Amino acid sequence: MRYKHIFFDLDHTLWDFEANSNATLQELFYEHNLAGKGISSYADFFAVYSEINDKLWDRFRKGFINRNELRIKRFTQTFLAFKLCDDKLCQTLSERFLEILPTKTALFPDTVEVLDYLRDKKYPLHLITNGFEETQKLKLQHSGIGHYFTHIVTSESAGSLKPHREIFDFAMKLSNTTAADSIMIGDTLEVDILGAQQAGMDQVYFAPNLVQQGVSPTYTIKNLSELKSIL
Repeated sequence: MRYKHIFFDLDHTLWDFEANSNATLQELFYEHNLAGKGISSYADFFAVYSEINDKLWDRFRKGFINRNELRIKRFTQTFLAFKLCDDKLCQTLSERFLEILPTKTALFPDTVEVLDYLRDKKYPLHLITNGFEETQKLKLQHSGIGHYFTHIVTSESAGSLKPHREIFDFAMKLSNTTAADSIMIGDTLEVDILGAQQAGMDQVYFAPNLVQQGVSPTYTIKNLSELKSIL
């Protein structure tokens, strides 16, 4: 086998973050009657929240804000976009979001089939994720895929965030492997793919909807089942 260790991203690669986040936010929208507080519709709420959340995650990865700021600002800034201000409710929504989200179980198509395939081929499987330690482990537990992975490396445990090389080096050292023997599978060019390249690892760019330009990965796939032709 060309590769001896396989590293996966979790959110947007195996665990369907958008579907699970959508389900969680919809639950919160109706649980707290946000329509009655002046937010026109759930669709509008989700669209605004998603755009703000993406921007805040980018700022978090770059070190401009901390995780507590990220968690609360995505709600306070969404409220402000609708000309609302309710810090207490935003705090409640932030706490409830983190309670509910990890219990959602939507995975991308073929996730379990591919993980079974790789496990049967005796590949050691690991995760490298920028998600928060407790949250990511709960996601794995509830979705039933935690047992596939030997090491779960989060930004908290590594003290570094993708795309910085340090988190990849930390993961490889923990897994007792080298860049030449490793491959990274993830959905984000500027985070998973660029980070793995900087660490000297080959990469698989998982792009189920739209292939972005700018970085040239070792492989590009649209469905996880295509990994069978690579590994």
